[in-house]
Amino acid sequence: MLSPKRTWQDELAIIDRTMKAISGVNDPEELVSIYWNGIGELIETDDYVAVSRRNVDSPFYLITRSSRFAESYNPWTQRDLLPKLTGGLLGEIAYGSSPVIIEDLPSRLAADDPAWFYLQGFQALVALPQYDGGEALNHTIMLVRPGADVNHGMIPMLHWQAGLFGRGTQNLVLRNQLSAALHALDRELQVVGNIQRSLLPDQLPTIPGFELAAHYETSSRAGGDYYDFFPLANGAWGLFIADVSGHGTPAAVLMAITHAIAHAQPGTHSPPAALLSYLNDRLARAYTRDGTFVTAFYAILDPAARTLTCSSAGHNPPRLVRAGRVLSLDESGGLPMGLMPGLTYDEATIELVSGDLLLLYTDGIPEAMGPGEGISRLFGLDRLDPLLLECAAGSAEDCLQQIRTAVAEFCENAPPTDDQTLIAMRVE
Repeated sequence: MLSPKRTWQDELAIIDRTMKAISGVNDPEELVSIYWNGIGELIETDDYVAVSRRNVDSPFYLITRSSRFAESYNPWTQRDLLPKLTGGLLGEIAYGSSPVIIEDLPSRLAADDPAWFYLQGFQALVALPQYDGGEALNHTIMLVRPGADVNHGMIPMLHWQAGLFGRGTQNLVLRNQLSAALHALDRELQVVGNIQRSLLPDQLPTIPGFELAAHYETSSRAGGDYYDFFPLANGAWGLFIADVSGHGTPAAVLMAITHAIAHAQPGTHSPPAALLSYLNDRLARAYTRDGTFVTAFYAILDPAARTLTCSSAGHNPPRLVRAGRVLSLDESGGLPMGLMPGLTYDEATIELVSGDLLLLYTDGIPEAMGPGEGISRLFGLDRLDPLLLECAAGSAEDCLQQIRTAVAEFCENAPPTDDQTLIAMRVE
């Protein structure tokens, strides 16, 4: 029977209660159960059958629900237990593309119909399709017993409700699938991030007369920043910092490749320009594509002579704090690595003095974005340099902590939009 049983105020209360209940549901089967319980308060739906041809080869279809099931099945988790039929009256309905109303069901139902068990004994049926991409992949079929009337005036609204409910259920299924896929992807990215961090130095080198500190933070699970220290002959050390263009997993992969190349061939870490040329050739010939590149700054520290010989491949010039001034180490420069093979790089040598503070960084620091518009939205060197002057007398670790705090406050503690790496070195 398809007839109203309550006043419109009562029906509105039932519908409102049902909508509230389903709004917090993530399980599609629970959603169906709540919905049908609510509908059951509005109209008599004691007898029903539902069919689906979603992901079923023609001409077969599944009986997903029936008031004559001895046991209820979950169509999403127990699909293999559902009756699979072909042909007959339900087959016509399942592969049709419009609502079906049969008011003399006994005359249409043959005794050998494969769905006889689900349809026999009823006088009428109302089959309402749920469309997906214009195809009726599911049908909800309400069955009417002999002596009951069909309220034809309610059928259009029921069709409207059934269609919207079908789309809502499918959207919930897709949302759950997307959530599961994103969760799996996030787990993979965590693994990538862990692998990436394992490539970084597990501890900073101890260099007599020098104090070192480093900070590394990616904008996502994995990123494209990279720093390293290479022990060289006669107590010298190579200080390396790099930034792969882009973000996320692609940048992390190229970062790992850069690390592998940098460690693959002993004897390539001196002089600085030679290492950058070596890395550039191998990246450009085999790994960088479609404009991908790597910026880098590499310097060799001679602790005994207190000299720093450096070369840059399009990287942010380090900042040197000395005698109350901030100097930019931009004497050497060249194009980023990976753009084309055969690039060469200049070198410059700087004499260090007691009290010097050197900061290597990636562009995630000056380009950290805060409130405002245009260039004022960037943290910038205008904010970084005064910080360096303030922390010039403190430790290298304290200096990095002050920079990190200032950047976080400037960005209102929002997650970084780019990878951020800092290396501070103080001449004791």
